[in-house]
Amino acid sequence: MITKEDVDHVALLGRLELTEEEREMYTRQLNDILGHFQALERLNTENVQPTAHVLPLKNVYREDWAGLHLSREEVLANGPDVEENCFKVPKIV
Repeated sequence: MITKEDVDHVALLGRLELTEEEREMYTRQLNDILGHFQALERLNTENVQPTAHVLPLKNVYREDWAGLHLSREEVLANGPDVEENCFKVPKIV
């Protein structure tokens, strides 16, 4: 059972300032959530296989191949400022 003091403690850790109405609302909501977990604990899961995902996962890879690319001159032609075959950008400190 979650108490208002528990909600106050979590709010303090999260640096949250709660009104009295919010404290009551969060206490009620957290207790409702715990009630749902208690209902799940009553389910018979003896023949249920442990799993990390409901659906099977499979990575889909595409073929990796070298294609046509722009030349360095074509790429640098699109830049606003170029110096020694590089884009020149403002210094950021």
